[in-house]
Amino acid sequence: MAYRLGGLADLDSTAVPLPTGTEVTTRVDRVVDGEVRPQGATGRVSRIDGERVDVTFIDGRHATYLRAEVTPRKLGVARYAQRRAAAWDELRPCVVLDAVVGSRAWGVAGDDADEDHRGVFVLPFSWTTGLVDPPQDLVSLDGSQTYWEIGKTIRQALRADPNTLEMLFAAPTVVDPLAEPLVAIRGAFLSHEIYGSFGRYALSQLDRLEHNQRLADHRAIVLGWLRENPALGIDAAAERLADSARVEAPSRADAVARARDYLKQLYRSMYDQGLIAANDWVSLRVAAKTELPLPRDLRPKNAYNLIRLLDLAIRWLGGEAPDVRASDAIRPTLLAIKAGEVPMDDVMTLARELTPRLETARQTSKLPRRADVAQADRVLREARAEAARRSLGRAPGPWGDAAPAPQEARYDE
Repeated sequence: MAYRLGGLADLDSTAVPLPTGTEVTTRVDRVVDGEVRPQGATGRVSRIDGERVDVTFIDGRHATYLRAEVTPRKLGVARYAQRRAAAWDELRPCVVLDAVVGSRAWGVAGDDADEDHRGVFVLPFSWTTGLVDPPQDLVSLDGSQTYWEIGKTIRQALRADPNTLEMLFAAPTVVDPLAEPLVAIRGAFLSHEIYGSFGRYALSQLDRLEHNQRLADHRAIVLGWLRENPALGIDAAAERLADSARVEAPSRADAVARARDYLKQLYRSMYDQGLIAANDWVSLRVAAKTELPLPRDLRPKNAYNLIRLLDLAIRWLGGEAPDVRASDAIRPTLLAIKAGEVPMDDVMTLARELTPRLETARQTSKLPRRADVAQADRVLREARAEAARRSLGRAPGPWGDAAPAPQEARYDE
């Protein structure tokens, strides 16, 4: 029985945790860049420092508030944040494997790079025997640390999930002997599935990148029109866009209708991202007066990670020892992409050039077709049995005498 999202009356919206990225509404006026930003403004949490909350508004400006001066924009988010924080506090001592991942593990980190961690935790025995579905993920408040329950970890590794395999091969630290068998068999997770999970995923992201590049070009055009003519209506803009983008349709009227639909999608998407104040054309016209950030999918980080994944898939399928560090051949290119020195069109061209090499690596790979599920199953059963043994024997530690109490089964009223 999973908790249902029911009544929220028990939540104090001024006290629930606010993970980075949470949409919030301000409760007080604040002077921002010399202007009064009235209460009720919407933004996203960019940083937490004790009781101080840094907020980035939809126009790109920043301000700092006390925790009690902001509330989550949606109460469902508040409930989720509360549960996530509770799971972190209760089960963080149950982490058995910890690895530094991301750019530091890949060998492309700058001096100011964040330090991100991923790893594995094992649920105490009592958390696995009741009605409540236990947490499968532990995530720190700032999002820099993520740990998966061992069962989820193994299932992800069996399907060659890139994040999971990279964690397992990024020189992880064994925090508790419970993790030793998992590290010992990590090679059993390498299989042809890498082609699909790493390679095909990267190529699907490439298709998405190309699509989003076209949309970004259209966005830039439309915002430019609005800067030149703030009174431009959506119908007139649709007429212009149908011609500018050469929208294909059976008739002129259909082309304009398609362009109008795109304009609606544009302001809906920007509203969902917190970039404009409301889900309408008027808000888009207002936002056009400011310099808006690059769409998330087109940031250099996404582009260089696409190339990195393709290179990693080619090397691992080709029989190289599994190493998450970027190869010497590709590292300079990745650093240049990350620094924004390579045009997006050139990045996409490079990705397409890597595709034949990926296919050749798949066809000639000596890796097994599938991961060794029997070994993985044994390791999971042994971990569960060891957690149960420590619980029943009241062994010292978070699985025994110091185990956190399991969640109580109840309904949200």
